[in-house]
Amino acid sequence: MVKPLIKESGYLTEEEIDKILIELSEKLKKYDNILIIPPDITRKHSGIGNITSKLYKMIKDYINNIDIMPALGTHDEMKEQDLIEMFGNEIPLDRFIVHKWREDTIKVGEISESLIRELSNDKMTDAIPVRINKIIFDDKYDIILSIGQVIPHGVVGMANYTKNIVVGCGGEEIINKSHFLGALTGIEKVLGKGNTSVRKLYDHCQKKYLSDAPIIYMLTVNSTEINPKTSLTDIKGIFIGKERDVYEKAVKLSQKENIIKAGKPLKKVVVYLDEKKFHSTWIGCKAIYRTRKAIADDGELIIIAPGIEKFGEDKEFDRLIRKYGYQGTENTLESVRENKELQDNLSAAAHLIHGSSENRFKITFSTKYLTEAEVKKANFNYLPLQEALEKYKIKEFDYGFNKLDSGEKIFYIDNPTTGLWVV
Repeated sequence: MVKPLIKESGYLTEEEIDKILIELSEKLKKYDNILIIPPDITRKHSGIGNITSKLYKMIKDYINNIDIMPALGTHDEMKEQDLIEMFGNEIPLDRFIVHKWREDTIKVGEISESLIRELSNDKMTDAIPVRINKIIFDDKYDIILSIGQVIPHGVVGMANYTKNIVVGCGGEEIINKSHFLGALTGIEKVLGKGNTSVRKLYDHCQKKYLSDAPIIYMLTVNSTEINPKTSLTDIKGIFIGKERDVYEKAVKLSQKENIIKAGKPLKKVVVYLDEKKFHSTWIGCKAIYRTRKAIADDGELIIIAPGIEKFGEDKEFDRLIRKYGYQGTENTLESVRENKELQDNLSAAAHLIHGSSENRFKITFSTKYLTEAEVKKANFNYLPLQEALEKYKIKEFDYGFNKLDSGEKIFYIDNPTTGLWVV
């Protein structure tokens, strides 16, 4: 549809991004009704909010109707201030549609028992109903533009492409069971891989149930460091099209750009989670996912997260996390076998596995809203926030290795969502 744009040295300038958006907008102007599916506020640093806003301004005077539905998945609905913070003031708020994963989806097909057995090595045996937001199949839309960043991901291996529709706009069963499939595979075997069992599942959904939907993908690959001038990550490449090779090209670039190799296992890692962005461990456990392959056995991960006030964004998930805690694979699978409430909420069970270090290293949370008792009941260690900030002077730290006043050396990451750290 539009030729990919990749910056061999450095990152794309605003003018280069505008140029590819202008080219895309010229192709979109022939349509009457467009649905744009960008990420939500948890992916703010991708800069896709700005891209969405720019594209909207380029086409709004030529197109009868433009709707925007952030791919929330199971995340909280974006509040008005979130929408403005991410997308600016140019898009009228009444253009935004909320995806309600438990309410707004329709069944479009079913993943067969035989395929589930094959993908899970017989660890899962039930067919999976595929439910997706009903507006994806509304004849109203002439074109659906799914925009997102390709980056290492703990469930599917590499984020975006078909995941943005099947999960970001998906329903209960496909979200729950695909996440559980990823957990059974093992998060450290999945992270950073472009062709995992879960990716095969989503691609199957695309081929069988979405092939007739007028979906075009716009995929970005971004830097791992936030640009202090924009508070966003810079864009390395943009890939636009419908076929899988668009995703494959983005994966190769992201694997080069977003996987950071540590010279040796890290003994102590300190991660800061922006309090405006991270309000739950459901999102905040990215600090665990993205660093776990670099942390030494018997090492420690300290997560300074002043904004975290709950465990799950979904109320039922929050209850289940509080009840069972991050207890590792074997204990979680035993709890699943014995408790129907986990059987009915397998993505919560998967999250309990993903958020555990499997007792390989210590995980310590430091936050002002969750109490010590709440954090410890979830099977994390606890460090009072003020004590953490006094010991780990994050405002003085540079990314990477830093030496404490005591002489101890730590590895500091100020935003774990931008990369994958490995040995």
